[in-house]
Amino acid sequence: MIKSALKNVPLLLTALVVFLASNGLESKAENLSLNLDQAIEMALENNHDTKKALLEVDKAQAAIDEAYGYAYPTVDLSGQYHHFLEKPKMPFPDLEGQFGKGMIETLNQFKLITSQEYTDAMKQFDNSGGETLSDAFTQTNNFETKLAVSQVLFSSAVFTGIGASEDYYNLSKEQLKSVVNKTVFDVKKTFYGVLLAKEARDILQQSFENAQTNLSNVKAFYEQGLAAEYDKMQAEIQVENIRPQVLEAENRLKDATNGLKMILGLDNEAEITLLGELDYLVYNLNSYNDLKNTALEENYDIRTLKSKVKLDQAQIELTESEYWPTIAAFGNLSYNGVSNDFDFTTYSSALVGLNFSINLFQGGRTFHKRQQNEISKMQTETQINQMKEYLSMDIKTKLNEIERVQSSLEAQERNVKLAEKAYTMSEVRYKEGSGTQLEVLNADIALKQAKTNRLNSVYNYITAIAELDKILGKVDDKYMRRFMNKKQN
Repeated sequence: MIKSALKNVPLLLTALVVFLASNGLESKAENLSLNLDQAIEMALENNHDTKKALLEVDKAQAAIDEAYGYAYPTVDLSGQYHHFLEKPKMPFPDLEGQFGKGMIETLNQFKLITSQEYTDAMKQFDNSGGETLSDAFTQTNNFETKLAVSQVLFSSAVFTGIGASEDYYNLSKEQLKSVVNKTVFDVKKTFYGVLLAKEARDILQQSFENAQTNLSNVKAFYEQGLAAEYDKMQAEIQVENIRPQVLEAENRLKDATNGLKMILGLDNEAEITLLGELDYLVYNLNSYNDLKNTALEENYDIRTLKSKVKLDQAQIELTESEYWPTIAAFGNLSYNGVSNDFDFTTYSSALVGLNFSINLFQGGRTFHKRQQNEISKMQTETQINQMKEYLSMDIKTKLNEIERVQSSLEAQERNVKLAEKAYTMSEVRYKEGSGTQLEVLNADIALKQAKTNRLNSVYNYITAIAELDKILGKVDDKYMRRFMNKKQN
């Protein structure tokens, strides 16, 4: 019985592997369904641009903390120990003529010199003829520990640096908002681009099915002697002409879907299904002047550049702070010891004071550095003016496009209905023998063109509205709150 069970082990293992593999494939092939709002949320969570912008905000916050750190006290603790392998010596006058040999004996008595040093000194003294002697006035082992505290009392660079770091933080937040605004627009445009590609594929697929149905009808008539061979050939040519168009439309749909996956931060192998239709609502837009004024105030690129001007001004003030003095208070507490034989004689000292420093001349570096900062600020202001001109022109272009598409959409809707009716009539006429195969082919081409024209117009209208919202800085507050709530001071 055991042997029988063991014989079945390979089969059980194989079945288990197949089961796990099939489950893995099902998991991998699991379809992710997304509407537009879910796609935007996913992109804001996973998109690399938003992640980089968030990191820049974190970096700016750290810069503020660093700037405040320069205004806080500085406390340093240091210690050192050194041992002389050979002590330095220095010459001194003949003590015999002034104080006698008693001075050397006194040094020896208080163990300020070693016995060997005392013997050497006495020999040198005797051999010097009463002129000069050399000896060491330090001991072999020395240590020092020091606690140093300093506090900036006045420094224009420190105080200005705090303000500059806050301007940098505000700039990073505006950049984050600009990235969110751009990401929302990119998702909308790409999302609707996938829907456009899907519906364009469906139009060609429907045309292909119509052509196949027509071919079947023509073949049936041909076999009954009611249709010419030329008609059958035309129907076959129509089917084969549409077939590569369908395949090309499939590829365009795959490319558009992969582009959306990249924005959403999804793996290329992920399967997604978009929930929604390529449809539109008619917008009542304000006048050009109102839209222009709104864009100049609310456009996130303009707001980012305005924050950049403030940061440039802060950099100018930071450079000017080099002209001002720095005043700092300091205090030191030290504990020292000296010894020849590790029986240390110790002592301590303490002091407090003020330090004043000001630069008087450094080759004009501060002046020229300030000039560079002034030029940077002027460059940013020029960029703002250029951006305003571009936005004014872009708003006018988008308004013209929206008005043009909006005025033609109603006519295109009617044209699609007429084309559908004409195609149906051509089929009926051909079946009744009162129409020709050419009429069917032309009606199919007209229907396909009418649907495609309407589809492209709807896409252009939706994306033009989305781009106008981007220019005006119109983003749903919930997308901004997603990040701004995390980044409050």
